[in-house]
Amino acid sequence: MSAPERLIEVRGLLSQFGDRTIHENLDLDVERGEVLGVVGGSGTGKTVLLNSIIGLKEPEGGTVRILGYDRAEMTEADAQDVETRTGVLFQQGALFSALSVIDNVASPMVEHTHLSRDVIRELAEMKIAMVGLGPESHHLKPAELSGGMRKRVGLARALALDPELLFLDEPTAGLDPIGAAAFDDLIRQLSDDLGLTVFMITHDLDSLYAITDKVAVLADKQVVAKATVQELEKSDHPWIREYFLGPRGRAANRAA
Repeated sequence: MSAPERLIEVRGLLSQFGDRTIHENLDLDVERGEVLGVVGGSGTGKTVLLNSIIGLKEPEGGTVRILGYDRAEMTEADAQDVETRTGVLFQQGALFSALSVIDNVASPMVEHTHLSRDVIRELAEMKIAMVGLGPESHHLKPAELSGGMRKRVGLARALALDPELLFLDEPTAGLDPIGAAAFDDLIRQLSDDLGLTVFMITHDLDSLYAITDKVAVLADKQVVAKATVQELEKSDHPWIREYFLGPRGRAANRAA
């Protein structure tokens, strides 16, 4: 049986801001088809790790490989290839406020393809429908959308180029429990249907239990564990125990 293909390989990552070290000798692998949750306490550098992987932050040390490319050695053509094979949903959606929903979703295709305007519009309509929004949303501006709708539009835009690898930064933050559960279901369904590999930063325990295959835990400037939530419930690490077995942990609630 062949070894799983690693779409992300991080080795010995060093991340610093001034004299403050965020990550030191951090290692992480993400395998093709995996839905990975990334958790950690405040200040552990979850978003810094994401930004280092997608190229928004230059690491102070170590190596980052994505889709087979070494970030430090990528040519402009390599970077273009990675950009078209990845999608990112930022925490606040990062939609263009002056553009309509359909133009926001179409924007990656306008930038990265030579498709005709009609084909781009048709594909954008398909992506919008894929995330559960109807035609009545097409001409709305971001300010006219609810928080949940903005998340869905951001997800549709992240999927515009049919990526292999999807990055989600706190996708359910700011959503009510019903909206968050619906968004979790959407991500899991899309991951299964499209064969996506997902790197998801979250604080939401429900999301971890509902949709992740593995969870990577950031603590002590490293990834101290990468395992299923069921395995993490048995961990002896103090932060992991508090997170999963503390007063708001599911494992503690089951035992009560």
